[in-house]
Amino acid sequence: MNWLAIAGLGLVVLTAGMMLGFAAARGKVRRLREIRAFSHLHDAIGRAVEEGGRLHISAGRGGVITPQSASTLAALILLRRAADLTSAGDRPPMATSGESLTTLLSDDLLRAAYRAATGLSASFINGRLSGLTPFSYAAGALPVIYDESVSANILLGHFGLESALLTDAAERKRAFTLAGSDSLSAQAVLYATAEEPLLGEDIYAAPAYLHPAAMHLASLRTQDVLRWLIIGTVVLGALLKAGGLL
Repeated sequence: MNWLAIAGLGLVVLTAGMMLGFAAARGKVRRLREIRAFSHLHDAIGRAVEEGGRLHISAGRGGVITPQSASTLAALILLRRAADLTSAGDRPPMATSGESLTTLLSDDLLRAAYRAATGLSASFINGRLSGLTPFSYAAGALPVIYDESVSANILLGHFGLESALLTDAAERKRAFTLAGSDSLSAQAVLYATAEEPLLGEDIYAAPAYLHPAAMHLASLRTQDVLRWLIIGTVVLGALLKAGGLL
């Protein structure tokens, strides 16, 4: 095992330890900084339920055992919470994705939310594998936006330039869209085309803003600590380099 692997393992252990520690400590719940996109998402979900519209959540093309797993897991957690809020409406929410395991998990979460809200087992399948390549995924998701009475869209996960097709369809249907991705190219596209884009690590904060459970809040505090550690390391490295010690 080389030093990079040891450092990576140490970072994982440190992160897990901080999250467990913050979750166990609880204490006074701090005020989260305002992110306008999440405030508008709450309003859009409420309107969808009141007006008989449907919520569409797309978890992108990443998987839970791929390098893009962090954004995919954030999307799945957000999907469950959003489904809890809308499953009792006239039209249960729908989910699309471009990876087979993510699709199965999405459908299972939607069924669990429907069962919790109504006490009934869902006989329909609302988690759809829309395509396994970037543009087949977008082509398969477009009919959901156009034809399923969707009034709010959440696009969260790993996307590419094909995400522009989804946001354009939502704009044509005058549907609300919150969108975020771990891909820089997709972030650039979504910033220009989505009604409420998420940038940077805001996509990982999404579960805490929609469902502030102890572990979600602990995750935010851990992100803050790691951010300062990285800043401190960069500044220290710059000083050592300037002093000729590195």
